[in-house]
Amino acid sequence: MDFLATGGTIFCFVGTLLVIGFIFLANAIRIVPEYQRLVVFRLGRSVGAKGPGIVLLIPVIDRAVKVDLREQVREIPHQTSITKDNAPISIDFLWYYKVLDPTESVLQVGNFESAAAGIAATTLRAVIGGIPLDDVLSEREHINNMLRTRLDEVTERWGVKVTNVEIREIVPPREVQEAMNRQMSAERIRRALVTESMGDQEAAINRAEGTKQAAVLSAKGERESNILRAEGDKQAQALRAEGFAVALEAIFNAAKSVDQKTMTLQYFETLKSIGSSPSTKFIFPMEFTSMLDNFLGKK
Repeated sequence: MDFLATGGTIFCFVGTLLVIGFIFLANAIRIVPEYQRLVVFRLGRSVGAKGPGIVLLIPVIDRAVKVDLREQVREIPHQTSITKDNAPISIDFLWYYKVLDPTESVLQVGNFESAAAGIAATTLRAVIGGIPLDDVLSEREHINNMLRTRLDEVTERWGVKVTNVEIREIVPPREVQEAMNRQMSAERIRRALVTESMGDQEAAINRAEGTKQAAVLSAKGERESNILRAEGDKQAQALRAEGFAVALEAIFNAAKSVDQKTMTLQYFETLKSIGSSPSTKFIFPMEFTSMLDNFLGKK
């Protein structure tokens, strides 16, 4: 019985040692991902950042604080700020940051996210307080750059880099919104009128240009038509003159072979034509009688 009791005691002792050893190993061995670091404190003193991979810690003696190295985004809820011209507006924005020095981010500030959020809110009010309302509404990119620069100046000593700041929404007072709506409506009406007048102007210019081109084309066509008609008349006159010359030449050649009797016969033909005329008076040339005598004498 004493042997069994002793064996049970030994078994319990070994089991306890195994449990303690397992707990020891569980607390001593840490697997750190690539995007994380462990800031290790040994007996309260920092020994630097460890990781990535397997990190061995001494239980009870070592304490580790996880730090995420990935770029993070945080939201700053709506903050009421007063512009330079005393107009209250509500603004919310996002700020992006990344831890560059894990040790400094743990040693230099208790909770850098809360601290940065508070600084972001106060910095926003300071920046907006120096800008008129119109510039706040129209120069978001400038405000983003100012916020990022001022936040980065503060967080740099914590080992944190502010990479970007983006304003999401700016809510001006209701009366300002109504005035902006009226201004936008008036601006749209003005643009519509300007566009319409420009369209009328371009249409009038196009019509005038079309009329001008039509007149030019008409004048050009008329000129070419006159030239063609003149060329046609010239060619027709030339052809008539050529025909008349040919006729005269033919008459001249025929007249060479005409004798006195032929001329007398032509006179007779002429008298025949005169006789068929309804006229009551006839005129005969003086040479007619002599020509007739010659014709009769030859008979």
